[in-house]
Amino acid sequence: MTYEINAVNREDQGSGASRRLRREGQVPAVLYGEGTEPVAIAVEHKAMFYALEKENFHTAVIKLNLDGKSHNVIVRDFQMHPFKPQVQHIDFQAVDANKEVKIRVPVHLLNAEVSPAVKLQGGRVSLLNTTVEVLTLPGNIPAALDLDVSAVTAGQILHLSDIKFPEGVTCVALKRNENLPVAAVTGKKR
Repeated sequence: MTYEINAVNREDQGSGASRRLRREGQVPAVLYGEGTEPVAIAVEHKAMFYALEKENFHTAVIKLNLDGKSHNVIVRDFQMHPFKPQVQHIDFQAVDANKEVKIRVPVHLLNAEVSPAVKLQGGRVSLLNTTVEVLTLPGNIPAALDLDVSAVTAGQILHLSDIKFPEGVTCVALKRNENLPVAAVTGKKR
């Protein structure tokens, strides 16, 4: 799915200016990257709030329209209000289609309900890390990484090397020879 966001430049900065923007239904944001100076921008709150609720928005390359110019960006960071359903701030990073980016991608468990640990041993499969940092070109960023747990048994621990990474996607930790645990399996061994 492709996302398109419209943004406007903002001249006023600081906490007072940010509060005024939020009252007007806007979110203060920053666009940085591509070897340029950071640009203070504002985006519509309602669109951003609902987009941030979608998991694939965080790994998608977004088309950001600013002053008639289009930028390919990813969401690098965002802040939410502690108790209100309100986005406080967003950081966008401009990406070049030919340069690799580091990004955190969610991990999904597949076939847990048919694994011997769950079916026969009364256990469960728990994620220890919900995201994995990968290095890839912006066009190859996967929406999620799938970890097949159909053959796991009680007491087993799954590591980063058990994940099948798509072509062109490398795991940063594995590149550093750190095979970190990703999931643990509980249950009664027979």
